[in-house]
Amino acid sequence: MELLQNLPPRTGMAFVIVQHLDPHHASRLPNLLGKMTAMPVKEVAGTTTPKPNTVYVQPPNKCVIAKDGVLTLVHRTERLNVAIDHFFESLAEEHGSRAIGIVLSGTGSDGTAGLRAIKAAGGLTFAQNQQSAKFDAMPRSAIRAGFVDLVLTPREIAREIERIADHPYIRRPLSDPEEIEKAAYRQADDLGRIFLSLKKQMGVDFSAYKESTLIRRIQRRMALHRIEKISQYARFLRDNKKEIEALFDDLLINVTRFFRDQALFRALKKRFLPALLKNKSKDRQPELRAWVPGCATGEEVYSLAICILETLGSRLSKMRIQIFGTDLSESVIEHARLGIYSSAIEKDVSSARLKRFFVKRDGTYQIHRNVRDICTFARQNITADPPFSRLDLISCRNVLIYLSPELHKRCIPQFHYALNADGYLILGPAESAGLYDELFKLVDKKNKIYAKIAGTTPRMANLIPQGGLELAHFGPRLTAAAGANFGGDLLKVADRIMLGTYAPAAVVIDQDMHVQQFRGRTDLFLEHAPGPATFNLLQLARPSLVADLRATIRRAIKTDKPARTERAKVNLMGRSREINIQAVPFKIPESGKSWFLVIFDETTKGTKGEKLPRALGKTAAQRDVAELRRELAASKESLQGIIEEQEATNEELKSANEEIESSNEELQSTNEELETAKEELQSTNEELTTLNEELSNRNLEMMQLTNELNNLLASIQMPIVMVDNALTVQRATPAARGAFN
Repeated sequence: MELLQNLPPRTGMAFVIVQHLDPHHASRLPNLLGKMTAMPVKEVAGTTTPKPNTVYVQPPNKCVIAKDGVLTLVHRTERLNVAIDHFFESLAEEHGSRAIGIVLSGTGSDGTAGLRAIKAAGGLTFAQNQQSAKFDAMPRSAIRAGFVDLVLTPREIAREIERIADHPYIRRPLSDPEEIEKAAYRQADDLGRIFLSLKKQMGVDFSAYKESTLIRRIQRRMALHRIEKISQYARFLRDNKKEIEALFDDLLINVTRFFRDQALFRALKKRFLPALLKNKSKDRQPELRAWVPGCATGEEVYSLAICILETLGSRLSKMRIQIFGTDLSESVIEHARLGIYSSAIEKDVSSARLKRFFVKRDGTYQIHRNVRDICTFARQNITADPPFSRLDLISCRNVLIYLSPELHKRCIPQFHYALNADGYLILGPAESAGLYDELFKLVDKKNKIYAKIAGTTPRMANLIPQGGLELAHFGPRLTAAAGANFGGDLLKVADRIMLGTYAPAAVVIDQDMHVQQFRGRTDLFLEHAPGPATFNLLQLARPSLVADLRATIRRAIKTDKPARTERAKVNLMGRSREINIQAVPFKIPESGKSWFLVIFDETTKGTKGEKLPRALGKTAAQRDVAELRRELAASKESLQGIIEEQEATNEELKSANEEIESSNEELQSTNEELETAKEELQSTNEELTTLNEELSNRNLEMMQLTNELNNLLASIQMPIVMVDNALTVQRATPAARGAFN
């Protein structure tokens, strides 16, 4: 193997080679590999303690797993040969960030799920590039799934392993919480700069996420780029947008699988879903709504959808189902929407479910359209964006473990707010809502299923703007000396927290009125409407605000100057309240786009507009007339904006119609050509049929002549032999055959 030939004999690592071997034939692999490397090559037998600078080979008809510090052999019992996945998954569980997975040439998709586990545990993953692989199916599957850090030739992989072997991330990984705490304290400045780079490009503030995960993930990226100091990595990030995206994806840990924890899904089907459906059957228009925050590539969402469909059975037509899947990463959301997965899912999904809910295409599986139609995916930050509402079920598994306690205080009450009175919350095995026993009751300890306690209405946590949390998690731990150098940033943090606490609610939108960021408590003015998930401001706004919002934003777009509408009315719980709406345009040079800050300011003491009439001593009727005139002017302005938008839309539709007509003419021309080609083919086919009949007739004539010749030769008593030019006997009479052997 080219990889072993180029590996130095003293890396300090142990290497395990797992292949798809014929279970009935002895392997000569140890002898062959022994000639290619200076390292000793041994076949795993029984329980083997791995030693550095040694190569271990899997024997035929066995699977190797890493457990309790040794390599152990287990029998192959699965319907699929996924020995590589088994070994990688055990390696990830046993060695965590010190595990390295390499997928080389091979058929099938074995290794993809294993690399997923290694990457989730903080290990490093490689795959052979398709140009150098004799069989590229295995590496191609892993690369497509997004679980490969580096795609290289075997020679280049060997060089990378030699380099990585001495990196602190592999030699001395941080695992002790106290060590991580000290590292965060020492490197607060650099961590803050990294979070600012992420915030600036990706729009997400990670400073309040759990330190242990953040530091390990950052060090993993450093190892891949041959960087040992976090200060160097912070500088490297500043000018490298692709690496910021890669770090962003790493921090999100987009790892999941279908029907993870089978016992949970059995409990849902047997106990909790039937209870929800029974309550829903009493409604006039029954609807079941579920939400999966941190859905990654969608496996959890589709698993839940399949469970619900199986539970409903023949009652499906009577129930409307909506399942929302949200995540921070746009790329994984796109993957989830497509619903295409490698054949590695065969070990997690039964053959019956594969047949019923999936469509097999080109070695992959795609979720059936009927399942995708009830699932909606959208980008959302659960720590900052408003939650969905009127939900029956929330499955937030293995998300909270990566968040700090401060963010727990924000998320758990939001889940309570989003659920219906009889709703359920599902958390991961290492997560708990125990500190919120006034909000949730644990009803299934084994599967971490909580029931909402109705009648309690927690105050929704203020959604402090993401910018207001920059560096806040690490700033307070700085020493006095460091604080002196970092004073400017601390002042910004304090200012932003005060703004987040006392400033009015606002949203940042783009020119298409799509919300990019929520600031402050916007739930008084915005709400998620039933139906597909959307972040369009006009669809999120309460109905009484839509006209004023549209008019204000249209003025700001048209003039490129701040626009303001005073005393707009919003209906809240049957009461009318007055607010001021302001739209402020601004630009960010790096993006080249126009943005708008839309501010909602409640009028508590009255605006200038209402003081003036009183000062002039106008009657109540005159004030009402003035108010009605103001509302009429706002309505006219809103209507004019709608007319302009409609005209622009009509122009676009006309243009699209012209393109369709042009395409239709082209299609008609193509159709005529196809008709002509069809006639030509039909004519050719008739000629071929005639020719075939002629050949058949000639064949019959030949057979008759042959039979007559054979009969003639058989009746001749004289010995006669017929030969060709090479004197090879072609035919002979019976009398002549006795003369030859």
